[in-house]
This record gives sequence, C-alpha cells and structure tokens, in this order.
Amino acid sequence: MKTRLLNFARRLRARLSDEEGAVSADWVVLTAGIVGVAALAASTITDATSALSSSVKTGMSSKTVSNGD
Repeated sequence: MKTRLLNFARRLRARLSDEEGAVSADWVVLTAGIVGVAALAASTITDATSALSSSVKTGMSSKTVSNGD
C-alpha cells in the first residue's frame, strides 16, 4: 500500500511540474485580454461618435443658408 501511495505521489508531482500546456493557456488569456480591450475601445468610440454626430446635426439644422439672392 505504501508503494502505491509513493508511486501516486511521484506521478502527481511529475504532472504538476509539467509546463507543456502552460504556453497555450498564456496565449488564451492574452488573446482574451486583447479582445476585451478592443471591445471596450470600440464601445467608447461608438458612443463618442454618436454624441458628436447628434451635436453636429443639431448645430447644422439651426443654421440658415443664403442662396445668394
């Protein structure tokens, strides 16, 4: 029984020290962060553009244009 427990402990330690999949996990986290920042930036730009276009529309609709007469 003690031998089985030691073998299990060795296999567990070897599995925990294995870093083979760590690079893939890092890329997933990094990519998710980049996508999140891009979505936040797009949302901010969309809101600001919408507010600016509304302001321009209001300003231009209140102006009169002379036709040269």
